Amino acid sequence: MPAKDFYHEIVKKAMINNGWTITHDPFHIRLVRGKNLFIDLGAERLIAAERGTEKIAVEIKSFRRASDIKDLEEALGQFVLYHRILTRYEPERTLYLAVTEEVSRLVFEEEAGLILIEDGIIRLVTFDPLEEAIIRWIP
Repeated sequence: MPAKDFYHEIVKKAMINNGWTITHDPFHIRLVRGKNLFIDLGAERLIAAERGTEKIAVEIKSFRRASDIKDLEEALGQFVLYHRILTRYEPERTLYLAVTEEVSRLVFEEEAGLILIEDGIIRLVTFDPLEEAIIRWIP
């Protein structure tokens, strides 16, 4: 089992406060040849009676190293890997990267991060760690 991110419990509480039901902690994917992948959270919520259930997976990143770019490189690599695997094994589940609102401003409102969002490579959910609240969903 991998170690939990610094903000794991905070994001979990924020998701619950935002109306999500945590279905997996962590979300485990067992590949055909026995390798295991763990995405931090799996969650779902009822959209509307006629539309069914929305399912997501959330990878949480704290960006606490000295280099935001190194953190971004690692987060991007995990996100792309998890996204491709989810597309194959859980196509109804949408993957999000959870970061603090501050990290969103410092990293994803700068050129490298903006390109990833504008080109549809990464989807973000931002949160306030003090309020334990979801701030924004960025497709």
